[in-house]
Amino acid sequence: MTEYQTPDDLKSIPTLAACAPVEAKAFLAFNHAVERKDGLIPLKYRELIALAVAMTTQCAYCLDVHSRAAAKAGATREELAEAALVAAAVRAGGTLGHALLALRLFDRSQENGETS
Repeated sequence: MTEYQTPDDLKSIPTLAACAPVEAKAFLAFNHAVERKDGLIPLKYRELIALAVAMTTQCAYCLDVHSRAAAKAGATREELAEAALVAAAVRAGGTLGHALLALRLFDRSQENGETS
């Protein structure tokens, strides 16, 4: 992590929550529901999903929390690596999908005479 992000920042969550208590309460309730251990998706898979999302959103705090939680839930380094590559492929697929949209919008602008 950079000097701007440290694990100690997570200690400030109560301060942030106190600044917006209604929103924080709703967010934390949602977060606790998603992190429940009695869901249909086993905890290890939930943590691998969380890690894959954290990799694509590039949230250092989430990587910190969910890497440790995945290990505690029994995930292996190999499973983490596979989840990372699945996330990378999906992110690359999203880039391709947006490229197709951009190409279509570009072509539409050309058809409408919107050149400079």
